[in-house]
Amino acid sequence: MKIVLIIGIIIVLVVLLLSVLTINKGYGYKHTIDSVDPIPDDEENKKKHGQ
Repeated sequence: MKIVLIIGIIIVLVVLLLSVLTINKGYGYKHTIDSVDPIPDDEENKKKHGQ
């Protein structure tokens, strides 16, 4: 009975450790955003004047 309890505690600790490592790696990930191309003047003027 003690062996089953010890094995269970070891499994719980390993899963907890892996969860903490995965969460820390996720928070450390640097997200990037692609830049937006500027709208040419012709299209911008058409939108302003409703043409």
